[in-house]
Amino acid sequence: MRQLVREGLHRCTLGYKRRRIGASGPMPIVAGCVLLLAALASTGAYVQEPSTRPASTAAAPPAALRGIPATTSQAVLVTAPNASSTTATIEAWQRAGNGWRPILGPVPAHIGADGIGQASESTSRTPAGLFSLTQTFGRAANPGTRQPWFHASTSDWWVSDVGSPAYNTHQTCAPGTCRFNEKAGEDLGRAGAVYDYAVVIDYNRWPVHPGAGSAFFLHVTSGRPTSGCVSTDRAVVIAILRWLDPRQHPVISLGVR
Repeated sequence: MRQLVREGLHRCTLGYKRRRIGASGPMPIVAGCVLLLAALASTGAYVQEPSTRPASTAAAPPAALRGIPATTSQAVLVTAPNASSTTATIEAWQRAGNGWRPILGPVPAHIGADGIGQASESTSRTPAGLFSLTQTFGRAANPGTRQPWFHASTSDWWVSDVGSPAYNTHQTCAPGTCRFNEKAGEDLGRAGAVYDYAVVIDYNRWPVHPGAGSAFFLHVTSGRPTSGCVSTDRAVVIAILRWLDPRQHPVISLGVR
């Protein structure tokens, strides 16, 4: 079994290295690798063997993991080359004893059209910082996440009306009946395939500051920069959803190298 896993991962790695990361990126190859890892990790079939490399040459966990609270055992790292970049990489790490082991990535992603840093309602910037991951949703069926999940219909909204007490919250109401400005919000069910699978990034939620930015998610990519969300290949989002475990208090770290 382990030999088959090693051969599969070897082919994934070779395929990844032979493709240049352009506008569309090597997503089909990455997706296959991610699903292979996620499926094996979830069943316990894939167990990393001790590295045969000298300790001095072993890859060290990213510096961003040093700031992860001790109560958290799952961390998603989103790292952009610089503050104005509209692309980034995603990695997933699992706490193991006194250290961390890689679960997924790095894989390519898109972030806000205005880069990453201080977010607001008037920009398309991805917020920088460390945030919890406590809610998931999608227009498609639950892919098997253990996180709280709701199915997004055309009566599900994320409110971006800064004058509403429901600002930056999920609300359910039929179109035309909502007690907030529906033009200043997202009808999640009508947003298209990008919201087939999504993880809410808990930025500006507890407490909520009107105007500081709303509706930030990790979701399926459209192949373009976002309004502030993080987007990546559909298979990657599904793999992350299946891996997330609320008992391990998952977080997402958004930053630059």
